[in-house]
Amino acid sequence: MVKGGARVPGSRGGSDHLLDNPALAALTGPHAHFAERRGRVLRYPVDVSPWLALPDDPGPQDWADLVALTGPGAEVPLLGHLGPVPEDWEITFRAEGVQLVDDGVATAPEPEALRLGPADVPEMLDLVRRTRPGPFLPRTIELGTYLGIRREGRLVAMAGERLHPPGWTEISAVCTDPSARGEGLATRLVLAVAHGIRERGETPFLHTGAANTGAIRLYEQLGFRLRRTTAFMAARSPQRTGAGEERAVPVG
Repeated sequence: MVKGGARVPGSRGGSDHLLDNPALAALTGPHAHFAERRGRVLRYPVDVSPWLALPDDPGPQDWADLVALTGPGAEVPLLGHLGPVPEDWEITFRAEGVQLVDDGVATAPEPEALRLGPADVPEMLDLVRRTRPGPFLPRTIELGTYLGIRREGRLVAMAGERLHPPGWTEISAVCTDPSARGEGLATRLVLAVAHGIRERGETPFLHTGAANTGAIRLYEQLGFRLRRTTAFMAARSPQRTGAGEERAVPVG
């Protein structure tokens, strides 16, 4: 069941729940060992996840630190950022999204599901290219458990874990090859991944596009509920030189 609110560590004002800034909560919590940091801005390594964490109230120094972290003139994913961007940044992509949380999902293990590992990554990347569920990168598998279903030795469906704020785990990379659709494989894998999350005493949540009404309807039927709207955005940083070109360093 859904947990109560909790402050995002290291935030100031604005958010009053971990899931309002889930990347910040993850990168200052269970995923701190992945974090690359500049000032108050954190991100995952670029081959792990595109999620990065701005503070709730980013000011000019934070945006300058983001340029230093990602490089001048870079296209920067600002997933979940609902505020404005500086005038010298160019928004290159924006889509509305939603965040859903477990509100009584009937989780269950899936006998056909296999635990996927590093050796499976090439097939996982190929499945993602064919189905486009959202970002999945060469090291994304390091973020948590990924389950897959094979048919005649071929990976045809998968789902797994991504952001990990304290007490919560995001379900992500839910996809099924067109040749295996209509069998409910994605649903079975979501319930299986959610079952593993619940077994750890944590609560599943997920993100999807607001326009993906079929998926939202399915998730709600499974027992997820809409918690908030969010945004999937990318913006190009201004060309800057000097101190902003310093390399990011891992936290801790």
